[in-house]
Amino acid sequence: MKNTKLGLLFLSFLFGITGLYAQIPEHIWAESQEIEKQIKQTHFPANLYVITDFGVTAGDASALCHEAINRAITTCSEQGGGTVLIPKGEFHTGPITLKSNVNLHLEEGAVLKFSTDPELYLPVVLTRWEGLDCYNLRPLIYAYGETNIAITGKGAIDGQGSEEHWWYMKGSPHYGWKEGMISQLDKGRPRLLEEAEAGVPIEERIMTLEDGLRPQLINFYNCNTILIEDVTLLNSPFWVIHPLFCESLIVRGVTINSYGPNSDGCDPESSKNVLIDNCVFDTGDDCIAIKSGRNADGRKWDVPSENIIVRNCYMKDGHGGVVVGSEISGGYRNLFVENCRMDSPNLDRVIRIKTNTCRGGVIENIYARNITVSECREAVLKINLLYELNEICDRSFPPVVRNVYLDNITSEKSKYGVLIRGLEESVNIENIHITNSSFSNVQSGGNAISGGIEGLNLKSLKINGSPVNE
Repeated sequence: MKNTKLGLLFLSFLFGITGLYAQIPEHIWAESQEIEKQIKQTHFPANLYVITDFGVTAGDASALCHEAINRAITTCSEQGGGTVLIPKGEFHTGPITLKSNVNLHLEEGAVLKFSTDPELYLPVVLTRWEGLDCYNLRPLIYAYGETNIAITGKGAIDGQGSEEHWWYMKGSPHYGWKEGMISQLDKGRPRLLEEAEAGVPIEERIMTLEDGLRPQLINFYNCNTILIEDVTLLNSPFWVIHPLFCESLIVRGVTINSYGPNSDGCDPESSKNVLIDNCVFDTGDDCIAIKSGRNADGRKWDVPSENIIVRNCYMKDGHGGVVVGSEISGGYRNLFVENCRMDSPNLDRVIRIKTNTCRGGVIENIYARNITVSECREAVLKINLLYELNEICDRSFPPVVRNVYLDNITSEKSKYGVLIRGLEESVNIENIHITNSSFSNVQSGGNAISGGIEGLNLKSLKINGSPVNE
């Protein structure tokens, strides 16, 4: 993205903010439109395969139907593609594997309820867990190396995560864990972190049930031309939507309600050309969190996430509305966020960048405009280069964050306006702009900024009604 001088524009009437300071120039949003044109669209033949024609019966919790659903998907794919229909009704299932040229369509009133028996999600498959390459429990819906795939319709997909099932594996009493239960903290997470740091080959990083690393609800690995549209996604064991090494993904009109630990709503990882549009996020962790691998694993692949557009979304609960990191060692570039609404006392931050000196990588070109925030708990913008200070890792990879622009952001309540934690020993945060914005009821009275920063520009920013000049 070329550096240009910011032009003087005036659109602040949108939110009743006065001032004639430079907004994000319109050519930036023209670039986002060009990126959107690069996103390939799914297309499916008219062939229709109804799962009830493959021996599936609705409403019987004792009769899991994943084998029949997978037969329908395989048949559809092998015969040139089309739609596999989940009709109205409640269907109990185990893991589903999506294949090329298949649209898994859930009719309105259809519910897929996934079994909570961990044994069903064996054998393990290749994936990433918190940015680390491994073989882990099969995600509830998984695809590897497929093209032209979709999950659509007005139905619901319920992972049935709860304090009794899956969530307790976090190892926290808050989520139902008790002494003697499986916990990721006892074995799996520290083992995987240690193996990744030591460079153990991926094929030897095989997680077991006792490791307690919960599976994702949806994990598409090395896929392209993907659509997830209109469905409601509930109660994920772990991350909800996790595209990994994917290209051309549209997530549109999706509602996500998942309040468990690490219930990130959508985590594009090392993925390119992504549109997230008109979605609702109500989550137990970040609503949208962009990733590119953790530490040595991310640097080894060196595949950034890039060209992600987020617009017209509504964020409720979550650790952050739109987040970059923390597993971001491959870097990130070109994020466009606009016309979103965020509102919850349980939403911690609006725009969040989190990383540390284990990660490395360059995070650049973050653009956000026209965001209304009724309330967030901590800060409207948080940039934190001191995330997870207790992580055991090689800390010789200082990250870089540069070119962050926020314009026309209104917030009615937060603890801080801008919260930045840079590195004390060097300048690794550069070119941060907030323009034509107003943050009210800021409980600390202002911003909290520390560490090495160059080019911090707060123009026509009001905090608690008073202009800020920094």
